[in-house]
Parts: sequence; structure tokens; C-alpha cells
Amino acid sequence: MAMPEVSLRQLLEAGVHFGHHTRRWNPRMAPYIFGVRNQVHILDLQQTVPMLDRALRAVRDVVAGGGRVLFVGTKKAAAEYVAEASTRCGQYYVNHRWLGGMLTNWKTITGSIKRLKQMDEQLGGSTSGLTKKEVLMLTREREKLDRALGGIREMGGLPDIIFVIDVVKEKLAIEEANKLGIPVVAVVDSNADPEGVAYPIPGNDDAIRAINLYCDLVAGAVFDGISAELQASGVDLGASEELAEELPVVEGVEGNAVAEAEAAVGGADAPVAPQA
Repeated sequence: MAMPEVSLRQLLEAGVHFGHHTRRWNPRMAPYIFGVRNQVHILDLQQTVPMLDRALRAVRDVVAGGGRVLFVGTKKAAAEYVAEASTRCGQYYVNHRWLGGMLTNWKTITGSIKRLKQMDEQLGGSTSGLTKKEVLMLTREREKLDRALGGIREMGGLPDIIFVIDVVKEKLAIEEANKLGIPVVAVVDSNADPEGVAYPIPGNDDAIRAINLYCDLVAGAVFDGISAELQASGVDLGASEELAEELPVVEGVEGNAVAEAEAAVGGADAPVAPQA
């Protein structure tokens, strides 16, 4: 299958160009800011498009080489989409809370995953030797562990690349990835510091439509990587539809939404000068 493509129109429809209020900006994002509209920074989508394409190709190449992708998005707006997209493409996710050492102390995390699987077996089998209180306590412990580790329980090792929604909130995850030399793909809003992000994607990291679009596109890149890996192994995919992925479609957008978004960009004040 072909790499997922994204147009300027799709980004506008999803509100990717809207940054934060000007008082919340990070000067290191100046090169990616087009201007200001109603005291809100407008991100330069002419830069976002090629940078997004570069990020998606990085994900595709990792998967084509047999690598693992870890989706990270623990804030409420991203949690559902991160879990759904990563699961759909057979990858892994963290969407509840990033535990310190989740990457840098993988040995301990592996032990916790083993404990989670043991509890699943115990609760799935006979609990006749346990009191009701013990079963309740075990169930609660299992639920707590599953929230934290359920998305990586089958990862089997460190990821080869991570995809992050909101670099401010997921700062610890990025720091750990940097320490281990794991490349980071991340959506970088106007309030963020792109330092440490190998493949930054300038864009809104709060709007649900935007988050859904990013996750769909990364999932599409994963599918393309799987397809490339299978072809390299000599598998004839033919007209198989199992790996086919349609381009993301942003639903529920009124017909004049793009016109309004384009007006916002077109009416932005002069571009922000890069900071020294």
C-alpha cells in the first residue's frame, strides 16, 4: 500500500494550524509560527506538511525493518485515539500515566508485566483458595497494573521509535527515549520545546480532530511499513485488502470550516521573527 498522504486542506479542517495564546508560546517554536490571529499563534502549515511526511516515513521505515512503534498520549483528549490507532495497526501504547523508568528501567517494567500476566491467569482460573477480600484486592491490583502497562504487555522489548502527542506533558517519556537513543516523532505545539524531538510535527496538540488525524496517519504509516516488510520477505500481497487503509477523513466538519480556517491564516499578522 502507498504511504498515507495529507493535504493542507485536511490540516486546516482538523485545526492543526491553531497554536496557543501568544503569552504561552515557547520562543524555540518561532521558526514554525506563521503569525498571530486574535492573540493566538498560527502555525505555518506549509512547513507542517513536509515535516509530517518526513515523520511518517521515519515510522514506515522502522516498521519495514521489523521495528516496534510506541504511541504515547496520556492526556484525556488523546488517550482513546492513541489506544485505538496503535491497537488497530498492531503496535503498542501508553495512555494512562508514564511511569518513571518505563524505558530506562525496562527490566523492572518487564517484571511488572510478568506479574500482570500471572494475575490474569490467576483470576481467569480457579480462585477457590482465596477469600472474597483477597480476590477483590487482586482484581484492583490487576486493574491498576493493566491501566499502566496493558498497552505494552506484548511489546517484548524496547520500542524502536516513539510517537508522542504533547511534548510538554510527555517530557519524561522523551527524556528517557533520548537517553536510550530511541528516535522521537512528536506533535509540537506553539507552547512546546522541540529540543530532543528527532521528527517534530508543528501542530495543535489539543484539538480532538487534530489528534485523531495524527494517530490515523501514523497508523497508516505502520501499515505501509508492514506491507514493505512482507514484500521484502517475498510475500505476494496481490490485491489483499487486509492491509488497505483509507486516508483519514475528518468527519463532522461544516462546508465553510476550511474557508474560515483559511481566513484565519490569511488574516494573520506578520510572521514571527525567529529568536536568536
